[in-house]
Amino acid sequence: MDLSLPALSISTANTCLHPINATRPNSFDKWSSKKSRLLYPGISATAVAAVAPAMAAAATASVAELESTKHDLLRAVQETQRGLSATAEQRSFIEEAMVGVERFGAGSPVDLVALDGTWRLNYTSAADVLVLFEAAARLPFFQVGQIFQKFECRGQTNGGIVRNVVRWSVTNLLEEHEGATLLVTAKFSVLTKRNIYLEFDEIAVENIKISEELQALIAPAILPRSFLSLQILQFLRTFRAKVPVSGPDRRSPGGLYYLSYLDRDMLLGRAIGGGGVFIFTRAQPLA
Repeated sequence: MDLSLPALSISTANTCLHPINATRPNSFDKWSSKKSRLLYPGISATAVAAVAPAMAAAATASVAELESTKHDLLRAVQETQRGLSATAEQRSFIEEAMVGVERFGAGSPVDLVALDGTWRLNYTSAADVLVLFEAAARLPFFQVGQIFQKFECRGQTNGGIVRNVVRWSVTNLLEEHEGATLLVTAKFSVLTKRNIYLEFDEIAVENIKISEELQALIAPAILPRSFLSLQILQFLRTFRAKVPVSGPDRRSPGGLYYLSYLDRDMLLGRAIGGGGVFIFTRAQPLA
């Protein structure tokens, strides 16, 4: 296939450039016409050229509509305290907004490359998560910070690891909002295009960050810090308690999770069996 431009000759009569065989279609025109016939069999190159701008405009409009629909969904959950204070009317509106976003990804399989990474919870109706928010609202000393879902599946074809990360704290004892981390780890496997099965492994408490007040109580700065007090501080910083939820004598608890929408910055999920809905946005990797 010749992709070269037509040859040019210099006329000594008028010293201007002009193509040789200018009356015949040049090689680029032939190649372009042939390419159009290959991509769109049965449609002329002229017809393809005519509809191309309309197709591009339609694609641009579709992207704009999707981004607008996603914005409406995030705006709907903004004043709900991640679902804690959502009224029945708000939940109904949020459900409609979720369906509006989900229709853009209907039928496409889960992209594990896009799924890999850290996602921040913006809203949920799951009772086992809302109970944490309710406890923080009732107990003045208990705080619940950010909640993340971290998927580790890059390079995998049918599953990976998911970690539910809950930042929490106790007033005056731990650092505000992020004094400790509750970590629930599970394996997941892809069952169908959008369904994954979660098999929980362990629950752990780690990353203890005690408050400055407690540090001063354990090892006062005005006194020489003893070896024992320094050992206590180091123990608290590196403390990790874990409880396995699976073992040789018992089956690991699990559940179905439907990933109803996924793109570069939004993840929507539904726990099968009435376990609630989840709205996540992309977050920076956790330290």
